[in-house]
Amino acid sequence: MIVDTYGGIGRHGGGAFSGKDPSKVDRSAAYAARYVAKNIVAAGLASKCEVQLSYAIGVSEPTSINVDCFDTNKIPEEKISQLVYDNFELTPRGIIESLNLKRPIYRKTASYGHFGREESDFTWERVDKAEVLKKALDDPIDKSVEDEKENL
Repeated sequence: MIVDTYGGIGRHGGGAFSGKDPSKVDRSAAYAARYVAKNIVAAGLASKCEVQLSYAIGVSEPTSINVDCFDTNKIPEEKISQLVYDNFELTPRGIIESLNLKRPIYRKTASYGHFGREESDFTWERVDKAEVLKKALDDPIDKSVEDEKENL
C-alpha cells in the first residue's frame, strides 16, 4: 500500500485500494485528498500540503478535514481548510462525480502506482481548482501568515 501511494513520506490510514470500487472511501477519499492537496500547492497557498479526510459509516460528509502545510502556508491553515470545505465536494458521491471515478480506469493503477502520473484518466492529478483557491491570496481581509509571524 505505501509503495503504491507516497512511499514513506505521507501518513496513511491503512485502507487498501485494490478490489475496492470508488464507493469505498479507502480508495476514493485518498484520491480526493491528493486532488485537494495538489490544488492547494498549485494555487500557491503552500509549497507542501497533506490533506487528511476522515469518514464514518452512514455519514456522507467527512467527519474531519485536516490540512497540514508543514509551515509552508502563505495564509492561515484554518483559512485553507475553509476553502476546502467551500470548494470541494467531499462526500463519497461528490468525489465519484467530480473525479469521474466510475470509468474503467483502475487496471492502470495496478502498476506504477496511483499518484504522480499525469495521465488524463487520473483525474485526481488535475489542478483545475487552483485559480479559484488562488483568489484567497488576494483577499485583503485575511492577514498573511508572514504578517502574523512579524507581529509575534
